[in-house]
Amino acid sequence: MSPAAEIARAAALLRAGKLVAIPTETVYGLAANALDETAVRRIFAAKGRPFSSPLIVHVAALAMARGLASSWPEHADSLVARFWPGPLTLVVPKHSSVPDVVTGGLPSVAIRMPAHPIALAVIDAACIPLAAPSANRFTQLSPTTAQHVRDGLGDAVDFILDGGPCAVGIESTVLSLAGPTPRLLRPGMISQTQIESVIGPVEAGAGEESPGQHPKHYSPRTRVVIGESPREGRGVRLDSTNMPGDPAAYAERVYGRLHRLDQEDLDWIAIELPPDTPEWAGVRDRITRAAH
Repeated sequence: MSPAAEIARAAALLRAGKLVAIPTETVYGLAANALDETAVRRIFAAKGRPFSSPLIVHVAALAMARGLASSWPEHADSLVARFWPGPLTLVVPKHSSVPDVVTGGLPSVAIRMPAHPIALAVIDAACIPLAAPSANRFTQLSPTTAQHVRDGLGDAVDFILDGGPCAVGIESTVLSLAGPTPRLLRPGMISQTQIESVIGPVEAGAGEESPGQHPKHYSPRTRVVIGESPREGRGVRLDSTNMPGDPAAYAERVYGRLHRLDQEDLDWIAIELPPDTPEWAGVRDRITRAAH
């Protein structure tokens, strides 16, 4: 099947209420029509995800994003101009057309425009916004290749679009604009420093409006420990000797490396935390939750 035919098939399935795994620049997403409550509930069933955990809605145009919001907050246009398409999710007041199941019953909705040509083409072809959390079982290691999706979800997905390895490699930064002050809810590869260079001071701290807030998340099956390697058992250590020293290169590689190690029947994976600086915050967050 040609790439154009695959995109057309994916769009038709999504319009019919089915689940399609799509590549994005961050991780592979398990997509459904964000305006179809029954289809969205299938996402939660496939992932084993609690309904209290909100989903990110993916769009292909600013007009589509604005249509999901009851109001468009201050700073949103500046951030969109600088970072979209890209790995930044904005939380805004939700429009009544967005089902409560998408937002965990909250009055806000998380929206992102992915920077991946296949994801954008599917949304364009389907003409609908897509709710698309990571295409894996809840709290488990996120997929950065189509094979990771097949291994993790199998027949729970109606169709998988293979777009090759993900270029960013970890989930998006999540910023709330739904309150009086911008709040960084989940760090990612767009750093707090970069955001503040556009809109000024930003508060930092977790919030229920963002996915990925459970203490244990992004976890391989193999036990992950931070710091010194355990003395007992068989394991592998990831540190500055065998992982990139650049945050972007590290993020692109880390999930794929953990997926491979998870196939080796190890007793543990020890990880040295990268530096505690804004550009490393997303990577440090994922490692910390994987080791919880």
